[in-house]
Amino acid sequence: MAIRPSDNPVPVAFFLAPDFSMMAFAAAIEPLRAANRLSGRQLFAWQLVSGDGAPVIASNGIPVAPQAPIAALGRIDMLIVCAGIEGPQRVKHDPAILHHLRRLACHGTMVGAISSGSFLLAEAGLLAGKRCTVHWEYAEDLRARHPQLNLTQELYVIDGQVFTCSGGTAALDMMLHFVTAVGGTELALGVAEQFIHPHIRAREEHQRLDLRTRYGIRNPKLIAAVRLMEGSLDEPLDMEEIARRAHLSARQIERLFRKYLASSPKGFYLGLRLARARTLLRSTTSPLRMIALECGFASPSHFSNAYKRAYGIPPTQEQRLFSARGGGQPTLQRAPTRLQPRKTAESQG
Repeated sequence: MAIRPSDNPVPVAFFLAPDFSMMAFAAAIEPLRAANRLSGRQLFAWQLVSGDGAPVIASNGIPVAPQAPIAALGRIDMLIVCAGIEGPQRVKHDPAILHHLRRLACHGTMVGAISSGSFLLAEAGLLAGKRCTVHWEYAEDLRARHPQLNLTQELYVIDGQVFTCSGGTAALDMMLHFVTAVGGTELALGVAEQFIHPHIRAREEHQRLDLRTRYGIRNPKLIAAVRLMEGSLDEPLDMEEIARRAHLSARQIERLFRKYLASSPKGFYLGLRLARARTLLRSTTSPLRMIALECGFASPSHFSNAYKRAYGIPPTQEQRLFSARGGGQPTLQRAPTRLQPRKTAESQG
């Protein structure tokens, strides 16, 4: 069943998973409201569902009351699984929910997911043989759990009757695609303008800011060096190899990092690896040993020492505290800026 113009409203259901992202949810549902308002007729009709029909608490702590449990859904055109970026382990892989996702898909419903909702679709087997995406923080985790997936870093992907979205404001771009299908390009542009969204991004655009914007740098050789570092967090390259591949001397690479990033190359690289580790500690239940290896540390003890120097607490405590909060709002001290550990850690590898 494709989403197309009709005399009747397109029925859409939003399945709210615990700790779902309010930002992504709003970015998905509000374009439908605006499309109805601007068109002067009800193009879309929606309802909210959850696993048991009970209120669901978003990642910001706000409870949202659905109208029904997912089991009560009959024939609808589209179901969107709304999860969050607080960690795939927060998404409950309830066999009953997976059954209902498969049931709806088998009866012609377009089934999609926002952010870590892609984990649910993968567990339900709905992404087999499909191109898909997920929020960039959890791409490696999804790939590790489901290595057969054709995973991209695009904003959103529509492959047949299944669609996935990276989350955040990318949900707005995706829903504008569906608004275009139902109400036309002019209406979609009007909805975008309502939300001060001057550029409707194409689905194939990448999620993350480019390195120039992210770090405020313009030097092409420095950008090449940072790109090499970001691409080799699990198996760190030595500085000589990075300099060689970036067509720099050891002295030049040291000077560029000091001048533009206020860090030594080694210290900056360590900061990238520790920032990645922090994301894994907060978003997965992986053993410390595995996280250490994924971030290029030879041993858990080496990793623990470097992490504590950078963030003030050992990684075991980070994982325990964040897990105890259920993925909620952080209460720990703020991370060092620019993805760098404290200067005392720069000499550590």
